[in-house]
Amino acid sequence: MNLIERSIKKNMPKVGIEPVRKQQLIEATLKSIEVNGFQGTTIVTISRLAGMSSGIISHYFGGKQGVIQAAVRHLLEQLQQGLLTRLQSKPNITPMERLMMVVETNFSGFHQSSPASSTWLSFWGQAIHDQDLARLQRVNQRRLESNLMYSYRQLIADPVKAREATNMTAAMIDGMWLRSILSAPDERDFREAERLCKEFIYLQAERAGMEWEGSKQA
Repeated sequence: MNLIERSIKKNMPKVGIEPVRKQQLIEATLKSIEVNGFQGTTIVTISRLAGMSSGIISHYFGGKQGVIQAAVRHLLEQLQQGLLTRLQSKPNITPMERLMMVVETNFSGFHQSSPASSTWLSFWGQAIHDQDLARLQRVNQRRLESNLMYSYRQLIADPVKAREATNMTAAMIDGMWLRSILSAPDERDFREAERLCKEFIYLQAERAGMEWEGSKQA
């Protein structure tokens, strides 16, 4: 290889390096929040865990706030992708099966992991004070409610009651996940929390069916 070829190769962009580095920084951010908490996480703690210079974070994300928002978006994308994967795994899914998949996705192993759960908790607490994080929380909330409502509208004829079932189920999922993650490690039972959420959905569908039969007989 001559001098000109070496120079060209040296200055050519490394294809694929940027997405890899960004993902490494996002994972380091999740780990830093797990270890240091939201307030204790800094560009320095993230860069050390990622094994990169602090300047890389500013270059890719603009600073701490940018990389934390990217980490939260990563969690939201994992939720969305997890549900899509489940939906694509089976043809002709019924509304009830779809509701069960929504629950299963929210209680998946990834979202039980310490880095993810620590970031979720910190995210919810900080969203009260941070408009950008509050916006991401609204996105998260709307997605969950939209996925639930899509199936409930096929099970519950009354749109008002379908909305009520959606709101109650969303609160049940968030509440049971939060209760599980805040429990002592030896008392956490995500499977039981998932089972209770599914049972709650069955009760909503059963109640709607009974009301529908009653109105038909009347």
